[in-house]
Amino acid sequence: MNIKNADTLTGITTTGTPHLGNYVGAIRPAIESSREEGKSSYYFLADYHAIIKCQDPARIRQSALEVAATWIAMGLDTNKAVFYRQTDIPEIPELTWILTCMTPKGLMNRAHAYKAAVAENLEAGKKEQDLDKDITMGLFSYPVLMAADILMFNAKKVPVGRDQIQHIEMTRDIAGRFNNQYGELFVLPEAVVDEKTAVLSGLDGRKMSKSYNNTIPLFEPEKRLRKLIMKIKTNSQAPEEPKNPAECTLFAIYKAFATSQEVTAMEKHYQEGIAWGTMKQELFEYLNQILKGPRKTYHKLLEAPGDLDVILKQGAEKARCYSVPFLEKIRKAIGIQSL
Repeated sequence: MNIKNADTLTGITTTGTPHLGNYVGAIRPAIESSREEGKSSYYFLADYHAIIKCQDPARIRQSALEVAATWIAMGLDTNKAVFYRQTDIPEIPELTWILTCMTPKGLMNRAHAYKAAVAENLEAGKKEQDLDKDITMGLFSYPVLMAADILMFNAKKVPVGRDQIQHIEMTRDIAGRFNNQYGELFVLPEAVVDEKTAVLSGLDGRKMSKSYNNTIPLFEPEKRLRKLIMKIKTNSQAPEEPKNPAECTLFAIYKAFATSQEVTAMEKHYQEGIAWGTMKQELFEYLNQILKGPRKTYHKLLEAPGDLDVILKQGAEKARCYSVPFLEKIRKAIGIQSL
């Protein structure tokens, strides 16, 4: 099988249930990108990354099931894209160790997640010798694992949020050091930040995030979906008052899914003074209509985890058509080969 390196590569950590914000910010643009002719797209379940911050085996397994089912239910064509589980590619942890041996500790000291964990210990009153308390080597060195994910398939572009740009820069640093020492084996990846990608607010007005427990899961049953939308925080303006759509979570969610004509029409309703209860009901009906079909597919997939396993194993086979021979090149470059 002739599998080329990745034009684009995206990983999804398996620690929770996909929500509207995940779909709008990452899943939808990735699926749309995968439909471009001639483009090689790699998407993976980052379950090695998941165990860094989650030690609940049942949650990680369930999340992997839900994430895989979500991507397929929302339209990912696994015949075109390479869709796999990180833990099904044994070359990745081997490359992680090789790259670890090329990575300066000082570079890892500057990683945002590590610095944030140290800062939390400092704020908690920990003494200088205890500032690394409860910080695992997984947290400290996970930028190396991320680099291995990317470099294993020589990904050219990696779509990320602004908070992830540092990791792509670190990957470039690590790849550059390796290339200088052993020859030009790795492509230096580029971070792709789509400023047009919507960042949705959650139930309480903050960014929709599992950390804030303010999410709207994609495939909630109709009654539960309506209940969550009705809980979205709004201001105290009366129904007849004109309202500013730019400051409204309800409108932002609607805009992320609606056509330009529908958005224009809804802006007019805001100027005329739409009641919050009316807007919440309209948003529910609009989203429910879009998600009704994928919801059925999603639940059907959840009931057949063996089918999802087959899809992921097939994706891993395709991925390994690239990673196995490439790792042999890397091994040879560093002097590990048959005597």
